[in-house]
Amino acid sequence: MAPSVDPRFGVALRELRERHGLSLRSLGQLAHRSKSHLHELETGLKAPTLDTARHLDQVLDAGGSLARLVEVPVDHAAEAAELSLRVAASDVSRDVLDRIEQGVDDLASAYPTVAPADLLPLVRRQLAYVVRLLDGRVTLAQQRRLLVAGGWLAVLRATVHIDLQQRSAAKAHLKAALDLANHAEHAEIRGWCLETRAWDVLTQGDYRKALDLSLQAQQVAPKGSSAHVQATAQEARAWARMGDVRSTRHALERVERLTANLPVPERAEHHYRYDPAKAAAYTATTLAWAGDPGAEQVARAVLADLDPDGDGGARPRRSASARLDLGLALVAAGQLDEATALGAEAVASGRVVPSNWWRAAELLAKVEQAGVPEAAALRELCTEYAPRRQPTADGTAS
Repeated sequence: MAPSVDPRFGVALRELRERHGLSLRSLGQLAHRSKSHLHELETGLKAPTLDTARHLDQVLDAGGSLARLVEVPVDHAAEAAELSLRVAASDVSRDVLDRIEQGVDDLASAYPTVAPADLLPLVRRQLAYVVRLLDGRVTLAQQRRLLVAGGWLAVLRATVHIDLQQRSAAKAHLKAALDLANHAEHAEIRGWCLETRAWDVLTQGDYRKALDLSLQAQQVAPKGSSAHVQATAQEARAWARMGDVRSTRHALERVERLTANLPVPERAEHHYRYDPAKAAAYTATTLAWAGDPGAEQVARAVLADLDPDGDGGARPRRSASARLDLGLALVAAGQLDEATALGAEAVASGRVVPSNWWRAAELLAKVEQAGVPEAAALRELCTEYAPRRQPTADGTAS
């Protein structure tokens, strides 16, 4: 049921924002919300969720004042349905397990579009529910299904923590995901754990370790599985960052062979089901990092496909990344003005997640080094939108 919002919410939010000297854009970057969404909250055009109000309270150090203005009415029908579900859960019926697995797929499919700060509490709640069921009376078959569901949720939670630069939390949940995968003897989750670690260390600049983890993931994951394909693509990225164009091309060719006859998944947005359409985007990123002349053509095609109307498209986070990829490719091709403009569009979209911010910083460094006059404006945008360190679950900085 939709929350009932005190009409003072928008006024209070605007006063808090202005008290901190923040523009809508600046607050949007800190809170991982779009400028337009915050504008709608302040003007009363949209009702905030309780999670959003609590998150804004935390960002603005408001002591819970915003959350107190959001009252969630009692949904008696939903509460009765939840009670029935919990009664059924004493036997962990097939229906309960089906609902859990559907919930896992829904959350994994929401990952590309839902802001990390919004997705995290949803994943946490679903994972906590699975843990409670594991503590109850279950058969071996039921236990395995719960372990697998918990494994997927734990690795997804770790990925969201990485996006928020909460690395200590990410490390803990990757370990939990691996433990669950080992208990369930689920090779693909093991592969995703290694691949996720590879991506994390790659963004931190440890390319050799990223390569080693990518190769380990390929050994562990079932051949031809989504984890195996993704780990191969990650290997290509590691080679690219190390400047080995030949090995980069070889890895990309293997990705192409692996995805040649791969069907488009029923839910292409599912984070753990490899969509063959992603191959071009990974190729664009990888070739751009390697400084390969072929990067520009591929990157332009990817951006045109993701964002044909220039409004961010259905996958705005991917569109922002595609702009950064094309910008880096254009720098290598000497087209510095367009590269700077693309970087500005990506940053101003507010869709560059913290774990991807280093790509924007790299583009900025390259255009500044080249002496592009517009680089000053790009730096101002980067300063305004640069993510601050996110608090971890225990309240400490990550």
